[in-house]
Amino acid sequence: MRTSLQRAHSSVLHGIDAISVEVEVNAGGGEGEMRIVGLPDAAVRESIDRVTTAITNSGKHYPGGHKITVNLAPADVKKEGPSFDLPIAIGLMATSEDRNGKLKENALAMCAMAGELALDGRVRPIKGILAHTLQAKRQGYRAIMVPHENAGEAAIIEGIYVYGVKTLTEAYSVLSGAGEIRPEKLDREQFFRTRQNQSIDFADVKGQAMAKRALEIAMAGGHNVMMLGSPGTGKSMLAKRLTTILPRMTESEAIETTKIHSVAGMIESGESIVANRPFRSPHHTISDVGLLGGSSNPSPGEVSLAHNGILFLDELPEFRRSTLEVLRQPLEDGRVTISRAAGKFTFPSEFSLVAAMNPCPCGYLGDPSRDCRCLPTQIEKYRAKISGPLLDRIDLHVDVPAVDYKTLRSTQEGESSATIRERVEEARHLQIARFGADFSTLTNAQMSSRNLRKHCELSRSCERVLAQAMETLNFTARAHDRILKVSRTIADLAGSKDIEEEHLLEAIQFRTLDRNLWS
Repeated sequence: MRTSLQRAHSSVLHGIDAISVEVEVNAGGGEGEMRIVGLPDAAVRESIDRVTTAITNSGKHYPGGHKITVNLAPADVKKEGPSFDLPIAIGLMATSEDRNGKLKENALAMCAMAGELALDGRVRPIKGILAHTLQAKRQGYRAIMVPHENAGEAAIIEGIYVYGVKTLTEAYSVLSGAGEIRPEKLDREQFFRTRQNQSIDFADVKGQAMAKRALEIAMAGGHNVMMLGSPGTGKSMLAKRLTTILPRMTESEAIETTKIHSVAGMIESGESIVANRPFRSPHHTISDVGLLGGSSNPSPGEVSLAHNGILFLDELPEFRRSTLEVLRQPLEDGRVTISRAAGKFTFPSEFSLVAAMNPCPCGYLGDPSRDCRCLPTQIEKYRAKISGPLLDRIDLHVDVPAVDYKTLRSTQEGESSATIRERVEEARHLQIARFGADFSTLTNAQMSSRNLRKHCELSRSCERVLAQAMETLNFTARAHDRILKVSRTIADLAGSKDIEEEHLLEAIQFRTLDRNLWS
């Protein structure tokens, strides 16, 4: 058999992005076995058995009995996962065009592909297909061939044809021009709009006017918030409804969020886009890696899965202190950087942190109807589980008291999420207009020290109020900045150009933990 060289094109995941990989298949040049080179991991090396069996069971010719070399270039990038099965199989089959059928001219040069093969030739879905598709588009390929189950997700990307194939035979037929499969079509706007409805609403929450106000402020300015209250006061119920008052996701935000969830393998069957802002609520037993992301092959953690949405940490003191401390970087930088032997990976993590905790271990300190059984030393130890630097990064602290029976049984509905969202969106628009070309700053919570001086100027009376609060309540420098940022957001919600005393005083009252009002 004469030597035959074919080139297919694919990509490998690197964090939440993909790197292009050229799959060179050379068959002939003597006897020998099939070898894969180019830093393949175990899953890629095992593709030899999957590919050869799938080709044979599909009734196609496999060029066995000859030396076969598969090179995955560039050779200095580690190749992981089963997504190379499809391009390797197509490349092998193309080396025997006289037996398997001739491909269309430049078919392999114009089409990227990714997919895992079953032994009977079926093409199985893979993780991260959105990243593969985006990379194929960036590299200028006209089309990408993906598993049928992944086609809807890949079709979100405009400007590239997406072919969803169920079997290896179908895939080869498309490339040879004999197949009847057409590119996947998706009405992106309609698809996106129909998936933005949510069944929960703030109108379901009885009472808790102060907590609702604090949460509205937090979402309007992109602030982090802590809720304090006894068990059963509605902290979790309030938190779960926060995504309904955040501005609706734009298509670019949805694609970015979907890419993260796709890499993590969390796109639900039948869904191809994360259209609603994510709400993540990990259990307090979560590890550092589970929260931040990592492992030997780094994947997104909860802070990245919450990107563009809410990260809710219920029973905050129950989390390991070391786990909570890893939150500092994402809270400050809006991204997570993880260094491993495989390289450095950066995951986006722009989220609003919403935490909830009881006032004491038993949960009833300050409760008017139940007595607290905790000793002062127990209460002090419980509060000390949360470090000062972490608390400083939480802009608002709000008490969530128990709701009385009359309010609980009231038939009067509170404000709807849609009404609150209108005010939040209006405040967000003011912030975007204020920061203008500074695209790194979109909300008041992201303001730098320079922006604080520029956009949070205080009158003499406001200066006196803040100075007195700093001296009397022993606020830290970071708490000082948080108060100014929250004051700016309260002023935006009120439609005020300047920060007034009432805005400043309201922001100060949302520093419960600093004022030590639990006892």
